[in-house]
Amino acid sequence: MMNTFQTAMLAGVALLVGGAVPSAAQSAPEGVRTYQVEAAFEDVRFDLENAIVNRGLVIDYVSHIGTMLNRTAADVGSETEVFSNAQSMLFCSADLSRKAMEADPLNIAYCPYSVFVYEQPGKPGTVTIGYRQFSETGSDASRAALANVNALLDALAREAADQ
Repeated sequence: MMNTFQTAMLAGVALLVGGAVPSAAQSAPEGVRTYQVEAAFEDVRFDLENAIVNRGLVIDYVSHIGTMLNRTAADVGSETEVFSNAQSMLFCSADLSRKAMEADPLNIAYCPYSVFVYEQPGKPGTVTIGYRQFSETGSDASRAALANVNALLDALAREAADQ
């Protein structure tokens, strides 16, 4: 576990060399892992998509979260633009999903898997990539299967963040 000084130093070094910043520097909620990179949103989004499909996985759905929030802001009485761009990609891995659900049928709750990418107003070119980590609980087989899913999600996010 890094202390605040180590996290700040890592964040500064990563930004200087154009790399990604780990979630600790962004105060991500517990169970959410994020990386931040200085690049164009569309490039990072495309890199995340490629990270998924290049592993033979199929993106089942792309949720255009930023577009939806902007479109519905007035309907819910808001004037706040949360994201200039934001998407979530949903997909599954037949191999990892089968192993997780054979270990515990309740692991169906984790499927499909989701990774997200966003850019905020006032921070053009600063893109965040992330995912929700699954709690590695249950039997040894269940914990191992969910650890493999977490490893895949982290690999996808790191690849899109060019880490």
